[in-house]
Amino acid sequence: MSTLLIHHPDYAWLQELGLCEENVGMYNGNWPGGGQASMEDYEETVKEAKEAWKMWAEIPAPKRGEIVRKIGLALREKIQVLGKLVSLEMGKILVEGIGEVQEFVDICDYAAGLSRMIVGPLLPSERPGPCSHQAVEPVRPAVTKVLAKVLEDNDLPGAICSMTCGGADIGTAMAKDTRVNLLSFTGSTQVGKQVALMVQERFGKSLLELGGNNAIIAFEDADLSLVLPSALFAAVGTAGQRCPSGRRLFLHESIHEEVVQRLRGAYSQIRVGNPWDRNILYGPLQTKQAVSMLVRAMQEIKKQGGTVVYGGKVMDHPGNYVDPIIVTGLAH
Repeated sequence: MSTLLIHHPDYAWLQELGLCEENVGMYNGNWPGGGQASMEDYEETVKEAKEAWKMWAEIPAPKRGEIVRKIGLALREKIQVLGKLVSLEMGKILVEGIGEVQEFVDICDYAAGLSRMIVGPLLPSERPGPCSHQAVEPVRPAVTKVLAKVLEDNDLPGAICSMTCGGADIGTAMAKDTRVNLLSFTGSTQVGKQVALMVQERFGKSLLELGGNNAIIAFEDADLSLVLPSALFAAVGTAGQRCPSGRRLFLHESIHEEVVQRLRGAYSQIRVGNPWDRNILYGPLQTKQAVSMLVRAMQEIKKQGGTVVYGGKVMDHPGNYVDPIIVTGLAH
């Protein structure tokens, strides 16, 4: 009996996205064999993308904007299943998975508007869009299929939006490749530093979306009815696995104890479980490696004299679940 999700009745919707048992690791206007892409695949894909760019660059901006608008419409049609796939791959609750796709749609709408301006401002974003080459996580083949169909239906080469799914070797090649005019990277600060250095060595351009150390500051006259839910969701949304996640809370000493105790009570009521359940707020971490990193972080917190007010333990629950955590007493 197959253990692949695609054969399970609860995951039949994966086939709506064109996914199968072994999904293609590259797209350059054609869908070759499945599995991860090789360096030879990468070279071929970049070559095809550069050729496709020549055609894309010759199209007037308003017509390019119309293509991008159609991409947005195609994504809207599949927003529920694509959002569900994001949730499945990442572990974030369903409404946030759908929100990720909606953000892509919104950017398409915005870009379509910019295409009709005499002077169009630059639109930096980590979201892929024509003309681009992607070396990314498994959810992207499904998105690439949507984009490719729109391009091909409009008699344009699908290689305008190419894809290579691979490991660190592919990422390193992209960072060092002088044919890649702008490299966008979303990931950890540690890897982002390496990417920035490799791109800078060739005097290239990079756009880095890295981890944050975001803080919320509450003064003595703060409205706690706003502070508490804002701080809670900023911290536990996507189980803290997003760039804008709240990591630090600076409180005036006169409200410190009240806020900590009320947050502790709120954390104890957080509903944890299957992120597809609309009553759930807090899903799993993405990988077992993330769980191990959190365990090590908790050990370091205690070494530095921090006090664990709530959570900090791996949950006895199938999957990569950990308790949400509140820590006080650390030096800033």
